[in-house]
Amino acid sequence: MSQIRHSPNAPTLVESHVAGDVIDRHRHDDHQLIYVSTGVLAIRTARGAWVASSDRAVWVPAGIWHEHRFYGRTSLHSLGFPVDDAPLPDDSPTVLAVGGLLRELLIACTEPGLPVPESQRLRAVLADRLRRAVVQPLVLPTPTDPRLVDACRLVESDLRKPVGLTELARSVGAGERTLTRLFRTEFGMTYPQWRTAIRVFHAMIHLAEGATVTATAHRCGFATASAFVDTFARTMGHTPGAHRLTPHAGELDLRLL
Repeated sequence: MSQIRHSPNAPTLVESHVAGDVIDRHRHDDHQLIYVSTGVLAIRTARGAWVASSDRAVWVPAGIWHEHRFYGRTSLHSLGFPVDDAPLPDDSPTVLAVGGLLRELLIACTEPGLPVPESQRLRAVLADRLRRAVVQPLVLPTPTDPRLVDACRLVESDLRKPVGLTELARSVGAGERTLTRLFRTEFGMTYPQWRTAIRVFHAMIHLAEGATVTATAHRCGFATASAFVDTFARTMGHTPGAHRLTPHAGELDLRLL
């Protein structure tokens, strides 16, 4: 594991990044809410990987290390919260749906030079909205068992190739029942559910790049574009076409952290 940088205070700021920018592994003594109004940000922690985009923000509790990779020209909005003033659970990272009002509050709260009284009023409203925010389910947990690590790496190396559970188990030297159990105990999901999550995770990045729905479906291993549209909509709550139209412009580095 790379060295974890300790930065006591989680900053409240807005800053610009370009495709391929990386913020190395670090942790804060404060809680942090991370949002991007344009672009896509992949956030990885010891507990899993998340995607922040214009329709979702990521809450990182105090003390949890995290690292970032930016995809496309990205506007990053970061808000720090003291440990005794957490509007969201402090036990695990959380992905939140960002609607119109919450988006404007996140942008306003990170405006440079904001007077303290105005900042306090905005944050009070923001905290109320965060407590009512809808939690989005898409997360890629980090495997720990070496057999599961190998299995996940094998599938992710080529999403276009469908790999059945029997073949996957044989490739990593595990029994099918054993691998099934590992997916359930470590991820809380079946192998097909995890494979859907990893494909949608990568699809979000391809769509942000500007790839067509058809091209994204092919890259992520869906048999047809219609099958991809249906799966993406059921997972994300909106179609891939709608996701592609959000302001994620820019040339992207398709490597995940």
